[in-house]
Amino acid sequence: MWMKTVFWGLLLFMLVATTMAVEYGARSHNGGPWSWCDPATGYKVSALMGCRAMVKLQCVGSQVPEAVLRDCCQQLADINNEWCRCGDLSSMLRSVYQELGVREGKEVLPGCRKEVMKLTAASVPEVCKVPIPNPSGDGAGVCYWAAYPDV
Repeated sequence: MWMKTVFWGLLLFMLVATTMAVEYGARSHNGGPWSWCDPATGYKVSALMGCRAMVKLQCVGSQVPEAVLRDCCQQLADINNEWCRCGDLSSMLRSVYQELGVREGKEVLPGCRKEVMKLTAASVPEVCKVPIPNPSGDGAGVCYWAAYPDV
C-alpha cells in the first residue's frame, strides 16, 4: 500500500515540476526567468554607463542633469528582458565598487556611503518608471537585492 502512495506522490511531484518548468520556460540549468540573464548562457550584461553617472551624482547629493537621467532610463529600458534589469544594475554597482576600491561600510565617494549608493541604484527602475518583475505585488519598482547586505 505504501508503495502506491509513494508512486502517486512522485507522479504528482513530477507533474507539478513539469508544469512549473513549462510556465517559466526553464532550461535544464536554470531556476526561472531571471536565470535567462546569466552570462554563462550567453546573455550580455549591459554596462549602464548613464546609470553609473546618475547613481554617483545622486549619492553625493548633486543635481542629475536631464541628459544623464534620460540616458540612464533609456539604457535600462533597452534591456528587453525585464527580469535582467535589476541584475544588470547590480553588476553595474559591483563594478563601481571595484573601480573605487570600496570595502564594506566605507564611503564609496566623499559624502556617499555604500548603503546609500546601493539603495540609490536599486531605485533606478522606479525613478525611470521602467517595469521590473515584482513578486511581492506591492507596486514598488525597487530591485529586490536592496534588502540584502552582500550587494
